[in-house]
Amino acid sequence: MNTPLFNLFEHLPDARQAEQFEDILRLPGIRIERIVSCGQSSPEGYWYDQPEGEWVMVLQGQGVIEFDDGRLLTLNSGDGIHIPPHCRHRVAATTDTTIWLAVFYGSPTPAQ
Repeated sequence: MNTPLFNLFEHLPDARQAEQFEDILRLPGIRIERIVSCGQSSPEGYWYDQPEGEWVMVLQGQGVIEFDDGRLLTLNSGDGIHIPPHCRHRVAATTDTTIWLAVFYGSPTPAQ
């Protein structure tokens, strides 16, 4: 089996105009995604309400997650958090070149 090497810090997409989402692995029940932000936040009043659970970590930079109960959680490089299914949240802020690693589980999306 020839397994390609993937480096999360190389070949970053240009995220100056919009946050960039890239699937690294997609299999039944799990999806791993690299997200690159450059100062973006979720639109005002927008909440993620995902049917799957999410474990997310900031690899580089800083991100602030806001929950619909008003809590704000700042994630610095190396910080991670588990977000259960249907836990309403949004990205309140990011710094320049924030790199996230997100693992979604129980995903209803079939493998491609």
